[in-house]
Amino acid sequence: MTETVSYINNSLKDYYPASEIKGFTRLIMERVCGLQPYQLLLGKGNELSDKEKAEIKEIVERLKKSEPIQYILGIADFSGYEFNVTSSVLIPRPETAELVNKIREDQKTALPLRILDIGTGSGCIAISLAKLLKQSEVYAIDISENALAIAKQNAKKLQAEIRFVQADILSPSVFESFREKFQFLSRENQNSSDWGFNIIVSNPPYVMEKEKAEMDANVLDYEPHLALFVSNDDPLLFYRTIARLGKQWLSPNGFLYFEINARCGKETKGMLKTEGYKNIELTKDFYGKDRIIKAQI
Repeated sequence: MTETVSYINNSLKDYYPASEIKGFTRLIMERVCGLQPYQLLLGKGNELSDKEKAEIKEIVERLKKSEPIQYILGIADFSGYEFNVTSSVLIPRPETAELVNKIREDQKTALPLRILDIGTGSGCIAISLAKLLKQSEVYAIDISENALAIAKQNAKKLQAEIRFVQADILSPSVFESFREKFQFLSRENQNSSDWGFNIIVSNPPYVMEKEKAEMDANVLDYEPHLALFVSNDDPLLFYRTIARLGKQWLSPNGFLYFEINARCGKETKGMLKTEGYKNIELTKDFYGKDRIIKAQI
């Protein structure tokens, strides 16, 4: 076992910092060999099989090419849950977990809620909110059929009831298509207390094309560009579109929550004010960067 740990360390030392290699080692030994960290510390564990050795070697070689460990293993931890991930979806990140936590803290006394997650990807936001805000109705949109397939797997795996819709929010017909699907958005209900969503949340594409040069290979070469990038000429495209949809889809006094590009905090806040939103709140992440915006219709 010690020999295997040394092999991982020696193979990756020229590619990653020691702290990251330690994390990789823990994950590899846990997922491939079923060994918990304390067992490694105590030097416990049976001799590895040839199959396990071959699997570890393959993982190490893929790590050398900067492939994310989450894609290699097919799983990612998020908000206390384990999500399936493939290269069709973004890897869930701690900053996004902060967004989920903020919604939970803000809204935990307002249950039940009707929530819409736009650009759901792996389903990490929608599913986590469904688990954390019990009795809420949760809906999730994505343009990608492959992403929705992963999100549906995760919903089933984590026993969360989510209503998934494949849709392009940039399409002029998206609002009408939602009216047809959901009674609570019908014209008949427009003046009733049952109208609309209480919360719309989104972590849309927000990395500007010009920022590619600053990105690490593990993101740029492996994660889906459709979910990452937006034009330099209109970096607020998705936020502005969702804000305008929010004026049609949100219930009275409903909320928008966004994860944003740290470079565009003031601009996003200004856009929401121009679109008529109130009580706009910009929150920094644990790195001290503008990351979450909350606004009320």
